[in-house]
Amino acid sequence: MRAAICHEYGDPEVVRIEDRPDDPVGPGQIRVGIAAASVNFPDVLIVANRYQMSVPVPFIPGSEFAGQVLEVGPGTDTHKVGDRVFGTTMVGAFAETIVVAAAAVSPIPSGVTARSAAAFGIGHRTAYLALRAVGDLQPGDEVVVLGAGGGVGLAAVQIGSALGARVTAVASSAEKLGAATRAGAVNVVNHRDGDLRARLKEVLPGGSHLVIDPVGGHLSEPALRSLGWGGRFVTVGFAAGDIPRIPLNLVLLKGIHILGFEFRGFAVHHAEEMRRGEAELMELFGQGRIDPHIGAAFPLEQAAAALRYVADGRAVGKVVVDVAP
Repeated sequence: MRAAICHEYGDPEVVRIEDRPDDPVGPGQIRVGIAAASVNFPDVLIVANRYQMSVPVPFIPGSEFAGQVLEVGPGTDTHKVGDRVFGTTMVGAFAETIVVAAAAVSPIPSGVTARSAAAFGIGHRTAYLALRAVGDLQPGDEVVVLGAGGGVGLAAVQIGSALGARVTAVASSAEKLGAATRAGAVNVVNHRDGDLRARLKEVLPGGSHLVIDPVGGHLSEPALRSLGWGGRFVTVGFAAGDIPRIPLNLVLLKGIHILGFEFRGFAVHHAEEMRRGEAELMELFGQGRIDPHIGAAFPLEQAAAALRYVADGRAVGKVVVDVAP
C-alpha cells in the first residue's frame, strides 16, 4: 500500500510517501480501505514530537479516516466486507489501508460522503462535548467561540447554533468569519481589528454565558472578561502555542466557572456521558443538521503539504487528504 511515513521528527516536510506492506488482520480487527482522511493540528505536533504523547518513528501520521471494510478478522461479527465506516486513531490514517479494532469505527450514515465522515470525528465530537457535557449549553445561551474558523471552532459554531444558542464567532480573517456566519453565527469579530475585549462588550452588552476556547494565548483573557455572572469558560486547547495566565480576581468577582475538556481523559472518566453524547451527535449528523466545512483538500501524495497548511494556520474548517481517486 501507499502511505505517508514519518521516519524522523520535525516539520511537516519530513513526511514522505512510500510503499509498505499491509499489516495483518487479527482477531477482533478489520481492514479498511481508506477513501479520505483529515488533518488535525495534533497530527502536526505528533510529527514534530511536541504532542503530549510521543509516537516512536517510523509511523504513518493521520488520526481520522473513512472508507470501506476490505477484510474482517476472526471473531468479528459487527462489520462485514463492503460496509462504509469511519473512525479515529492516534496515527495511521494517511495510507491506502488501515487495520483497526472493529469497535473503533462507526457506520457512515446514509447519504454522507466519505470526505464528510472523515472530517467529522474529532472536531465535532470535541466541540459537542465541550459545549454540552462540560459547558452545560442551554438554548438561548450567548456563546463566544474563539478560533471559530478552525476545525473545532467552526464545529462549535455549527453545533451551538443547531442546539439553539446565539453564537459570537471570533477569528482572524474575513474568510474564516464568513464560514462561521454560514455555520450559524449571529455575531462575528475579527480579533485582529482592535481590542477584542471592547468588541465583545459592544456585541454582547449583557455578557456571555459560555466561552469555548481552543486557542489560548492572548485571546483567552478578553474572552473570559466577556462572561456575565456565573458564566462558564471551557478551555479545549492551545493552538496559539501559549498557555494563558488568568487573573483569578476575575473569577472571584463574577463567580465564573473555568472548566477543561481533554478528549481521552473525558472518555475514561465519563464513559456513559460519552455514549449519550455520541447518540445525539450522530442523530444531528445523520439528519444533515451539522456537516463539516471542508476548506481544502490534498491528494495522498501531498500529505506533507496538507500538514503544512494546517501548521501555518491557513485552514478554514477541516483539511482533507483524498486517498482514493
